Amino acid sequence: MKITRLNSYSLEVANRIRELLIQLSRSGKDRGEIPEKWFKDLIDSPYHDMLLATNDDGSIIGIATLSVTMGPITRKNAYLEDFVTDSSVRGKGVGSALWDEMLKWCNEKGCNNLVFTCGEGREKAQEFYKNHGAEIYNTNFFRKSI
Repeated sequence: MKITRLNSYSLEVANRIRELLIQLSRSGKDRGEIPEKWFKDLIDSPYHDMLLATNDDGSIIGIATLSVTMGPITRKNAYLEDFVTDSSVRGKGVGSALWDEMLKWCNEKGCNNLVFTCGEGREKAQEFYKNHGAEIYNTNFFRKSI
């Protein structure tokens, strides 16, 4: 297994990432293809990255999408938007390898914290985060469509 950063667009990679995102959230199924422009914006930005876990034949088996957020109090944090491993490799260390690489990415970017959400009903994911030293904050998550 190897962890790399997404550095080029291809339809094959875009479709595989979409497949993984559907495993993470079934709502992704209804949104169609991920636009090529999204990939180009992500690749060109110094504040965003997608980490790819690949197996020996180069197939993508896991992803993590990270962004730097900045505020006057917290200074720099990393926000984890998407983190998923293929169902066929769960429990085999792929998530842990991605997690370790995420922490390296956060350090490279000078971030103080890695912040993220984890929905109800995702007990295995929550257990993973706890086992990897993450603290649960009792807070509410809000979203406003624009």
